[in-house]
Amino acid sequence: MTTGKKAITIIAVIIVLLLAAICYYRYFFVFGEGVKAGELNYVVKKGYIFKTYEGKLIQSGIKSRQTGTVQNNEFEFSIANKAIADKMMANSGKFYELHYKEYKNTLPWRGFSVYVVDSILTSKDIQ
Repeated sequence: MTTGKKAITIIAVIIVLLLAAICYYRYFFVFGEGVKAGELNYVVKKGYIFKTYEGKLIQSGIKSRQTGTVQNNEFEFSIANKAIADKMMANSGKFYELHYKEYKNTLPWRGFSVYVVDSILTSKDIQ
């Protein structure tokens, strides 16, 4: 192999590795993890090609920017698997504590949100 071909091969490998690292960071790297709690508003299955489960949690009692007022905060999320989605669909309106992972960008088969719920920590009726 000549020196020119070796250099081109090395540069091509570096470019491929760099592109793979960028793709991993943008779409698969877990940027953050956490827990959100609130009343489940809805869970739906939607999408054109990839049908994903999407939901909304209403977190009440969050202070707004104006002094003396209270405003609801909504947490929109995608759901990692069908079993979790089915359990949530059957219990809409309950109070949930949900564990989620935050990604930098979305993927069509993962859902519309960068927040992906992967487990239910607690579920209870609202009193």
